[in-house]
Amino acid sequence: MHQPPYKDPVGGRYQASWTYLHAIKDYVDMVAHLEQVPEAKAVVNFTPVLLEQLEDYAQQLQHASEGQDQICDPLLAALAQPVQACVGEQRLSIVRACIQADKQHVIQRFPSYQRLVELAEWVIDHPNGLGYISDQFLIDLVVWYHLAWLAEVERQHNSVVESLMEQAHNFTIDDRLRLVKLLSEWVNSIIPRYSQLAIEGRIELSTTPYSHPILPLLLDLNCTREAMPEAPLPGAPTYPGGLQRARWQIAKAQEVFTRVFNRPAKGIWPAEGGVSSQTLVLLGEAGIKWTASGQGVLANSLAHQPLGSKELHVPYTMSGSPACFFRDDELSDQIGFVYRHWHADDAVANFIHRIKEIANCEKNTEHRIVSIILDGENAWEYYPHNGVYFLSALYQALVKEPQINLTTFDEYLNTVPQPQATLNRLSAGSWVYGNFATWIGDKDKNRAWDMLCDAKTAFDTACASGKLSPKEIADAEQQLAYCEASDWFWWLGDHNPEVSVAVFERLFRLHLSALYVKIKAHAPDYLSRSFAKGVAQGKVETMRPSK
Repeated sequence: MHQPPYKDPVGGRYQASWTYLHAIKDYVDMVAHLEQVPEAKAVVNFTPVLLEQLEDYAQQLQHASEGQDQICDPLLAALAQPVQACVGEQRLSIVRACIQADKQHVIQRFPSYQRLVELAEWVIDHPNGLGYISDQFLIDLVVWYHLAWLAEVERQHNSVVESLMEQAHNFTIDDRLRLVKLLSEWVNSIIPRYSQLAIEGRIELSTTPYSHPILPLLLDLNCTREAMPEAPLPGAPTYPGGLQRARWQIAKAQEVFTRVFNRPAKGIWPAEGGVSSQTLVLLGEAGIKWTASGQGVLANSLAHQPLGSKELHVPYTMSGSPACFFRDDELSDQIGFVYRHWHADDAVANFIHRIKEIANCEKNTEHRIVSIILDGENAWEYYPHNGVYFLSALYQALVKEPQINLTTFDEYLNTVPQPQATLNRLSAGSWVYGNFATWIGDKDKNRAWDMLCDAKTAFDTACASGKLSPKEIADAEQQLAYCEASDWFWWLGDHNPEVSVAVFERLFRLHLSALYVKIKAHAPDYLSRSFAKGVAQGKVETMRPSK
């Protein structure tokens, strides 16, 4: 589970609403599926920056449900507050936001919402007609967008949702506040519900370095070439002080995780499965018991392709490092990208069959572990009914199959204390393509690294000057972490849509500018200018297949 730091560090307003939208849909649904099948086991990973945003939204929704005005998200404000003061570009922005959903499985599912979306699309194409849409149209569109994004398990048995959907239009402020109160209850319940399952031993909770950085790149930009020998690299030879920053990111992650869940994490899923030999050493120093990455990384490390079950379905260590598990890319990507097009029963049957084939392919499979790893939020929008039929059937089928035991990584290691395999080297890479091409090597991505390196050099100079107090340095360290997030680099490049690139590129520059303010240094003029455009007809990809 991950969402980047969307809040504008200067104005304090969220620049995108994906954190709370996924909260009211996917984070609520995923825990409900686990609650419904007591024998189910899973590892659930929360990034610290997501946990902090969930806490912030829980507070905002509480204020909104009480009629208070302390709302930092424009979309939530449009739901909870009068819209008369919302004019011009603000209205157009809300209209654009309220049609961002899968057409087949979300928009077309609800005829009342679909009709509103069709009119909204006309307004976007003809912005001069914006003055002709009524306040009630905007209210109904905002309400329906939230109704369409609700968690499916909760939707099916909730009287408030049922009554609002039956009403269909002409929503009043009382109707909207009923919905806000419901959303407040759901978002406030997320962390306690996952925490309770962890206490009961039904799930394991893990975390990620604090702001979701690609840790190997902080440590050594040149490790890019272990999997991409010809990749162009940034002008900066390395990220200044990367080792100290990597240690800070790991320690801060444990600090936030322990505060939220009252225990440290035993496992760390590194951002995007990004690992390297040096990364494993650092995780071991921090007392981490296990980590994980993608199948492509293992193939590169063993210089062996294709991998069989004997190689893939065991954890590895390297010179006493934490145990490293490797994702079964084919099975994981079936869930992420393929089964959405299948009937749920057929998809589950196929998945079970594939795992049983693994179990049957060798005589000694007692300690085989098949790691299925994927995003907890992004796949389900493309499934019918948010994947409720597939996920419900999947958990039930897995717990009933005698050849399959659901487990967690920590539980497995307690059963099989010594991993069965060792690595002489770990090729640096991620779960996407087994390399770092998604975050470095493109001219815009490399330009962003140069800008980050400039900012880190300025940060080091300011800290060494003696002009900053300990509190000012701590505040600047926190801001630097936001600048180090991998998400900015993901969206840069000429293969992404210009609308998405514009949001993330601008937010990256805002975070860098805020860092210069905190260290009392002059921000470079280039931070006032856009440097990446994307492509007009690019495809939005919040997930990418591993191959």
